[in-house]
Amino acid sequence: KPIVRIDGVTFLVTQCDGIYLVGTVSENVNPTLVFEFLFALAKLFKEYFNVQKLSKEVIRDNFVLIYELLDEIVDNGYPQLTSTTILSKFIKMGTAKPQDGDDTKLKGKLTKAITGVQDWRPTGLVYQKNEIYIDVLERVNLLLSQKGGVLRSDVSGSVIMKTCLSGMPTCKFGLNDKVRLERNPNSKRNTKGIVIDDITFHRCVRLGKFDQDRTISFTPPDGEFELMKYRITSNISLPFKLIAIVNERGRNRVEYDIEIKPNFSEKLFATNVLVKIPVPENATAKAKQIKVKGGKAKYHPTHNAIVWKFKRFPGTVDGYRLQAEVNRLHSVQEKPWVRPPILLEFQVPMYCSSGLHVRFLQVLERYKPTKWVRYITQAGAYQIRI
Repeated sequence: KPIVRIDGVTFLVTQCDGIYLVGTVSENVNPTLVFEFLFALAKLFKEYFNVQKLSKEVIRDNFVLIYELLDEIVDNGYPQLTSTTILSKFIKMGTAKPQDGDDTKLKGKLTKAITGVQDWRPTGLVYQKNEIYIDVLERVNLLLSQKGGVLRSDVSGSVIMKTCLSGMPTCKFGLNDKVRLERNPNSKRNTKGIVIDDITFHRCVRLGKFDQDRTISFTPPDGEFELMKYRITSNISLPFKLIAIVNERGRNRVEYDIEIKPNFSEKLFATNVLVKIPVPENATAKAKQIKVKGGKAKYHPTHNAIVWKFKRFPGTVDGYRLQAEVNRLHSVQEKPWVRPPILLEFQVPMYCSSGLHVRFLQVLERYKPTKWVRYITQAGAYQIRI
């Protein structure tokens, strides 16, 4: 059980990489607050100890450092600060080191960082060249039936930003959100709006402003961070169309006729395209039995599949075709072949399956930063049943 109450004390328990993190409360508090603090604590330990997973050896080796961190991030039972950016300036890795200068000034800076509204961004940042990099990353999930009907399709996306900005700027970020376009009469009518189903923001975003007029307003952290995650389930443009015909010829042979076509602009191209075509477990195939008109195809017995690869798939082609034949070997206890789906992997730069695009990014400062925007669509669970 994640929540246990014993003798008037509530124990909130979560597990991270085999290590149990426990928060104890004696009053009526919001349990999600405690769990969020425990998750942030695990993330802080991983960043401080420079490890991917927590273990009892890691905890034992950094026992003193853990005490120092707990002393700073919790004050009289109240969470204060879990930002690695701020804590790393005052708590050094390894053993404690003597600080140069006035210790009173150092403590004053720490107090200001803890009590400040924006603990995720340090003050006094100066860049000679102010720049913002925006990456819109999307993963397309698809399940296609044997007859070509769409059983399930959605897009899981995220907006990754890297900021090199001076001072404490306020940014305004706009997307072609259908709700915002309908609320704003001044928006262009020819702009196609999309319906965003689920949105999760970084804590720097002012949620009150977003609920009021759907404006994404924030003071960004320094460096790279994930501004938002979203999910879209309607009006999805699939980057590839795959037609598969698989016939079992008696007990000895299985014939394949696979055709893959691009569904994006001729100006674009896909990279690292991989089509994994399943074959029966008791099957064999020779190289001369696999014929392709583009890319390279090879039978992999360890994966029980024919793997068809393209380093570069241009949008100018009408499509590519694979024809193959595999031979089946019979066993004493023969089982019917349960056909797994064909799996597709790809990456299409400067393409968005959901139709999402960045409408504007304003930086409310005296300087004008350079802005870069990049779109990348990748395959999530892209499956075609045969």
